[in-house]
Amino acid sequence: MNAPMDRSMRRGACPGLSAPMATGDGLLARLTPAGSTIALDAFAGLCAAARTHGNGVIEITSRGSIQIRGLSAVSAPLFATEVASLGIEASDGIPVLTDPLAGLTDSDILDAHVLATALRKALAAAPFASHLSAKVSVAIDGGAALHLDAMTADIRMRAIDGHRLYVSLAGDAATATPLGAIPLERAVECVIRLFETLAATSPQSRIREVVQRDGLNAFQSALADIIVDGPAPIARPTAEPIGAHPLSSGNNALGIGLPFGHSGSETLLRLMAAARQGGASGLRTAPGRALLLMDLSADATRQFAAAANALGFIVDPVDPRRKIVACAGAPICASGEIAARAIAPAITDAAQSLPDGAIIHISGCAKGCAHPMPAPLAVFGHDGRCDVFADGVLLCSVSSDALPERLRQLVRVRGGAR
Repeated sequence: MNAPMDRSMRRGACPGLSAPMATGDGLLARLTPAGSTIALDAFAGLCAAARTHGNGVIEITSRGSIQIRGLSAVSAPLFATEVASLGIEASDGIPVLTDPLAGLTDSDILDAHVLATALRKALAAAPFASHLSAKVSVAIDGGAALHLDAMTADIRMRAIDGHRLYVSLAGDAATATPLGAIPLERAVECVIRLFETLAATSPQSRIREVVQRDGLNAFQSALADIIVDGPAPIARPTAEPIGAHPLSSGNNALGIGLPFGHSGSETLLRLMAAARQGGASGLRTAPGRALLLMDLSADATRQFAAAANALGFIVDPVDPRRKIVACAGAPICASGEIAARAIAPAITDAAQSLPDGAIIHISGCAKGCAHPMPAPLAVFGHDGRCDVFADGVLLCSVSSDALPERLRQLVRVRGGAR
C-alpha cells in the first residue's frame, strides 16, 4: 500500500513534449506512442536527441510511455523540434492505451489500434477535453495475449467479439466498476458521452472520485440508449511482455525489459544496432517498462535475445529485477527523499525469493508515482530514511544502507511477500 499522502503531495500534470516538467535533474519530457510501430532509425534518432539535449537517460514507464530526462529550458524546445522530425506517431492529448501488439496477432478479436485512432481524433476535437484532469485515460483491449488487464484507466473497453465491447470504469480489470456491453460502432460515442458527463459534473476529477462520491447514476444515464446485452469478460492469465510473441506474419515480436525502467541512450543505440543486424522492422513500447522488437525470425529472436542480455537488458520474465519497481528518487527527482533508483540493484537478492506476481516498491517520497497500486512490500523515503511497509502497515524506518538486509529478513520471515 502507498504511504499516506496529503493533497499537496499528489502527482501533478503529465509532462508532454510541449510542456516538460521540472524535476531534480532538469526538465522531464514524456512521449506517448500512439500504438504504431516505431522505425529503428527513428528510435535511434530519439536516443541521439536525448543525449544531445538532455542527460541521455531514457525511461519506459509502467504504461509504456517514453520519458527523456535532463532537458533544460533552452534545450527542451530544440529536443521537441528534433523529435517531431522523426515521424514517431504520438499523442499529447488524453491517453488512449491499446494492446501493444494490436492488429498484429492471430489472437486479436478486433484491431484496437484502428478504434483508438478514431477516438483520439474525436477527443482532440471535443470542446470539453480541456476541462478534464490531465490524468484521465482510456484503455481499449482488443483481446490479444498482451492484454491490458493490469492497467488502470478511467474508462476501460474490452472486446467481447468482433461487434461488441464491454465497458467498465475506474480501475484495472479486477477493480473497475462494470457498466455493460456496447456495440463496436458506438464505442467512440460512448467514451465522448462518459467524459462529457465527467466534465459537466466534476471537472478536473477522476471518474473513480465521482463514482466513490456520487455513484454510477450519471454515467449509466449517459449510456442508457447505448448499452446492449453482452457477457462480462472472464479473467485472464497475467500478460507478460518479456519473451517471444508470435505475430500473424509468422515472425516474432521479442519483448525485453529495461532494468528498473531506464537505460542510457548509448546502450539503447547499441541495442538498435543489434536489432538492425537481426532484421527487426521496428519496435513498440509495452506496459511493464518493456520494448517489443518487431518481425524477428526464430533464429534472429534467439540471437537478438542474447545480444540484449549482454547489454544488460531483461530477457527472462523471471529475472528478479522484474520484481522491483523503483522511481527515479533523489537527486534525480526534486521530490525524492531517498535515492530509490540507486537503491534498487542492491535489493535484487531480496526480490529473488518473492513468489510470482509479488513486487517490492521503492519510492523516493510518499507520492508513490512508479506504482500507484498496493504492493506487499513497499518502501517510501521520509526525511532521508526508508519507511518500510508490509501490506500497508509501517514496520520500521531504516537507513538506505540497512534496507537491503532488512528486506531480506522480511521476505525470509514472511516466506515471501504475497
